[in-house]
Amino acid sequence: MQLKITGLQLDVTDALRDYVTEKMARLERHFDKIISAQVTLEVDKLQQKAEGTLHVAGTDLVAEAEHTDMYAAIDLLVDRLDRQLIKHKEKNIGRQQGVNDR
Repeated sequence: MQLKITGLQLDVTDALRDYVTEKMARLERHFDKIISAQVTLEVDKLQQKAEGTLHVAGTDLVAEAEHTDMYAAIDLLVDRLDRQLIKHKEKNIGRQQGVNDR
């Protein structure tokens, strides 16, 4: 999976980059057809925001999360993307089984 990490009004440190990379790698356990991913980290006064886009075979999955702590926002983002990814995978498996039942 190709991963692009950008920061708006924020310098993306090596620690943040490593943390995002480690968390996003978790998504590949559930679905191995992830083409690329883009994560944008943003700081607004007191809120930390993380936005993510996954380009998978057949669709794009988008999620965002806000929290007062950047690491917590990243955790929320990955959880939301993970949920969407599992739902997408199950939907595709259901379609394939429906075709084979005929």
